[in-house]
Amino acid sequence: MRIDVYTPLVLSLLLAAVSPVVGRRVAPALAARVLTAAAVVTAAATTWALVLLAGTLVSEAPPVAAEAHEDGRSLPDPVPGVIAFAAVLALGVIAYRVCRALRAECATRRTLRGLCEGHPQDTELIVAASPVPRAFAIPAGSGAPGRILVTAAMLGALEPAERRVLLAHERAHLTHRHALVSAAVTMAVAANPLLAPVRTTVVFLIERWADERAATAVGNRTTAARALARAALIAVHASPVRALNFTDRAVTRRVAALQAAPPPRLLPLAAAVLALGLLPAIGAADATGDFVQLLARTLPL
Repeated sequence: MRIDVYTPLVLSLLLAAVSPVVGRRVAPALAARVLTAAAVVTAAATTWALVLLAGTLVSEAPPVAAEAHEDGRSLPDPVPGVIAFAAVLALGVIAYRVCRALRAECATRRTLRGLCEGHPQDTELIVAASPVPRAFAIPAGSGAPGRILVTAAMLGALEPAERRVLLAHERAHLTHRHALVSAAVTMAVAANPLLAPVRTTVVFLIERWADERAATAVGNRTTAARALARAALIAVHASPVRALNFTDRAVTRRVAALQAAPPPRLLPLAAAVLALGLLPAIGAADATGDFVQLLARTLPL
C-alpha cells in the first residue's frame, strides 16, 4: 500500500501530459471518448486512493489503540499520520468542488432550456430575434428534446451553405451527446484538478468532432472552414457564454484542421491511452487489498 496507493496521483500527471498529443494526432471523436473515459477512471481511482489513505487513521482511534494496548498488540503504521489527515482534507475539498460543478452544470442546463420555453416540443430549431450572433446546442433532458437555438443575427450573417454547416455542427452536438462528454470530464477535473489539461483538450476535441461531422454532412471541408471563420468573426466582440457553442477561442486551429485531410484514427495510440487510464484503477485495487489486510491486523475478530 505504501506505493500502490500513490500511483493514481502520479498517473494523473502523466495522463494530463499526453492528452494534448493525443488530441493532435487522433481523430476527434475517438480521442474525446478515450480521454474522457481515462479521465473519469483516473479521477475515481484517485479519490478512492485518498479514501484509503484517510482510512488508515482507524489505527489512531482511541478505542482501537486502547484495545491493542490491552492485548499487547502493536498497531501497523502504513502511512504517516500527516498524510492521512491531508487525505481527509483533500476529500473535503473534492466533495466541495464536485458539488459546485454539479450546481453550475444544472444551472447552465436550466438557463438554456429556459430559452426554449413557449416553443412546441417537436421544434428542433429555434430562431431568437437577437442582435447578438450566437448558436447553441441545448441537450435533451427532463422530458424536453434536444434543441438548436440560433439568433437571427447569426443566420443573417451567413450564406445558405454556411447556415447548413452551422446547423449540422449544432446537430452533431445533440446526436453524439457531447453535453454528457463535457459534463463527465468536468466532474473528473472537479474530483482531480491535476486532470485540468485533459478537460481543455476534450472541450476542444468536442468542437472539432462537431466540425468534422458538419463537413461530412455538407460534403465540403472548405465550406465548413469558411462558415466557422465567418461565424467567429461576427461573434468576436460578443461576451463568452458557457455552452457548447459554434465559436470558441481555438477557432484558428479548427479552421486549419478543416483545411487539411481528416485526422487518422490511430487505434493503437487510443488503446495506449485507455490502458494508461486503467493503470490507476489497478493500483487502487491493489492498495485496497493491502488496506483490507491492514484492517484485519488492526481490528481482529
